[in-house]
Amino acid sequence: MILIKNQDEIEQVRAACRVVAEVFREVEGEIKVGISTAELDAKIEGSIRKLKAQPAFLGYRGYKHASCLSVNAEVVHGIPGSRRLAEGDILGVDIGALLNGFYGDAARTYAIGPISRQAGQLLRAGQECLELAIRQVRSGNHLGDISSVIERHARKCGFSVVRDLFGHGIGRSLHEDPLIPNFGEAGAGAELKPGMVLAIEPMLNAGGSQVLTLSDGWTVVTADNQLSVHFEHTVLITEGDPEVLTK
Repeated sequence: MILIKNQDEIEQVRAACRVVAEVFREVEGEIKVGISTAELDAKIEGSIRKLKAQPAFLGYRGYKHASCLSVNAEVVHGIPGSRRLAEGDILGVDIGALLNGFYGDAARTYAIGPISRQAGQLLRAGQECLELAIRQVRSGNHLGDISSVIERHARKCGFSVVRDLFGHGIGRSLHEDPLIPNFGEAGAGAELKPGMVLAIEPMLNAGGSQVLTLSDGWTVVTADNQLSVHFEHTVLITEGDPEVLTK
């Protein structure tokens, strides 16, 4: 069931999303050559708690960290650790916050110093896919309109979309209905209605779409070891233009 939020619930989700947006602003300057992913995760957790919220991912299904930090061929759910960022890396940063019983969720992929031409093109394509998808988050459109525009633009740019992982609804739970694939047919799926809140998250690979989960049970990587990017915003469907809550 796709939940329609009332005005009070929307305000609560909006507040949680503001925390996520502020955490990104606070930690972006720390995302640079030499920092370890564990050190960055600690800064993210500290920032979330300073804002009187809780890290949404910490304890989720046994996960032990405040953020997911995915490097290069890691698609999503990368576990923070001793790895230090190096020039030429790309880093996917996924942050969730829980505030007063409601969730916000967003992800961005960053260039660490100068990166390869292919990596730069992949980052731009991922950002563009998210922007194009958000334009489709309008009352009267369908889930397939979001999914299809992501897939079409990724292919136009020469990249593939991950088909085994999805965007999702969000609110009182971190993951709610509906699942939102990054591929599909325009006009298909559930109709979008005001009050729905969706976490739209394109995941693009430089190579094939196939992914694998490592033995740690969390880290998802590209099967061909090529680069991957992840971008995500939490978006509210209104009577008019979509409202990007994590912007």
